Amino acid sequence: MKRSTADNQGFILISTLFMMSLMLALVSAYAMITSIEWKINKRSGFSSTGFYTAEAGLNLRAEEIRQIFVGYNRPEGTSPDTENACIGSNQGEDDFACATYELNGHTSITYVEEDPSNPLILTIPPGELYQNLSAQEYRYTVRSNAVGPDDRVEASLELRFKSRLVPLFQFVAFYDKDLEILPGPTMLLSGPIHTNGDLYLNANNSLSVDGQVATAGVIYRGRKNDSSCMSRPIQVKDPVNYVELINPCSTRTLVQDSDIDPYNGMVQMNVQEVTVPEPEALDPTQGQVYWDKADLRLVMHLNGSNNPDTTYSTTGVEVRNADYSVNSSATNDLHSCPGSISGKPVGYSTSFYSNREGGYMRLLEVDMEALLNCIHSENLMGFGKGLDDDSEGGLVFHFTVDGPNASAQQSRYGMRIVNGDELQASVSAPSVRGMTVVTDQAAFVEGHYNRINKIPAAILADAFNVLSEGWGGNDAKSTQSLGNRVASNTTFNAAVLACTDTTGGVEGAGGQGGAYNGGLENYPRFHEKWSGKTFLYRGSFVSLNTCRHSNGSWVYGGSHYEAPNRDWDYDTDFNDAANLPPLTPRFVYLRQQLFVRKYELE
Repeated sequence: MKRSTADNQGFILISTLFMMSLMLALVSAYAMITSIEWKINKRSGFSSTGFYTAEAGLNLRAEEIRQIFVGYNRPEGTSPDTENACIGSNQGEDDFACATYELNGHTSITYVEEDPSNPLILTIPPGELYQNLSAQEYRYTVRSNAVGPDDRVEASLELRFKSRLVPLFQFVAFYDKDLEILPGPTMLLSGPIHTNGDLYLNANNSLSVDGQVATAGVIYRGRKNDSSCMSRPIQVKDPVNYVELINPCSTRTLVQDSDIDPYNGMVQMNVQEVTVPEPEALDPTQGQVYWDKADLRLVMHLNGSNNPDTTYSTTGVEVRNADYSVNSSATNDLHSCPGSISGKPVGYSTSFYSNREGGYMRLLEVDMEALLNCIHSENLMGFGKGLDDDSEGGLVFHFTVDGPNASAQQSRYGMRIVNGDELQASVSAPSVRGMTVVTDQAAFVEGHYNRINKIPAAILADAFNVLSEGWGGNDAKSTQSLGNRVASNTTFNAAVLACTDTTGGVEGAGGQGGAYNGGLENYPRFHEKWSGKTFLYRGSFVSLNTCRHSNGSWVYGGSHYEAPNRDWDYDTDFNDAANLPPLTPRFVYLRQQLFVRKYELE
């Protein structure tokens, strides 16, 4: 039987409506799936961004902790309670309090917790960078929550890290720029070496290093100022046996990673550059660590004509307070004491001619033995503080010259220490525990220094100059020929932080042009004919870049000097942190201990 037309039309209508309903359901389902996927992708994107936001918060907070240590301070404060941290009044205090960082539309909320057992005094384990050095280790946990634009917590991260403080004077040589070592006679260096630049190794005879060598740059076998390389033994311990580094060589050669593999971590390149104190830390300015913490501050005050200002003393030398004001009472007491400098412990001279600086130096003169006697008898450092003070590990003295040229690139200002053979009073007095002498100008040391009953000692200066025991206070020799300036054997036991010239003048203003800067072997500035005489040195050489006030270039021979026999080495007493000089400068680096990731998606 045939269907009627009406029946056929009804069937088609029902079929069409069914298909339309089915398609609508499919479209709705697709739209729902698409919406869900979009939301998932959006939340996933927020989660990823939140993770990086929280991680950035961790890094920023950890760096803030490190910077506090760089400034010779220790973080202090109270952490918020872990439960509901950083909500309402639960914010903590000071360096550990909640802090918020806005990053790309997301917010990182952070706070810090300190390990209650801080600090830990440790020896850095073998196999690690800076192995076998003493360090103070402080441990912290930083927590960071990332909050998105919708106020939801996207990620929670936790970083546990160690902040290590490593004294610079535990290195036989530490440079904040390129370091060049090219000794003439055979040289053995028995301590670690670090440079924040490149390292150039060469020798006329041989060079041996018994200590870890690390550079933030690369190592070259050969000279920096030309392309030469001498085929002489350059060897570093592995740490059991000495292993030679690229020998023979005919031209300067870049050391490859494969060349240092045999050293078992004792030679490392491309390590992280470490932050060291800026040269401005030596300035006689309130807020600078050495000025603020000094036990005694002596200023040679010059008038506009570069002559002593005698307003407060006959010599122009004044005792200053931390705020730079004159302590007139202490200044009078200082000048009432006897000494070898025109009958006083301190004075002023213009009689020394520096061939390197090309002119006469204006020097604050200090008779160290007489000064210590005077400190004991006149209480120059303040009530209740004696020669045996150990608040910073010993005594810290700041000596400077305040005159019209003080900030010049070539000031021709400086201070000179005499009678420093034993850094103790010659009268019955408490023993000096340690001594650090600081100046922002050139330092001159005449005669033996810290030879008798050696104590932890250091000199921090713009430039480090040595006059031998044979100088005898006779500055008239300084303008005579080199043959009339014959040195005698001299011993110097102290760490030194000072500037050095730069081959090529690349790392700062001034320098040597294209010429050799003298290398580590000419770090001390000599002014005599030392040929055949010995300069016995035990300490540590630290260089923080080129000089700010002593810009005379290194020149060998002629009217300048002839080098001594260099009996030089690291003072292994510094391996014990208790034997480091007072207020030893240090660098700070972070070592990650644990990184915990926790995602919280709603």
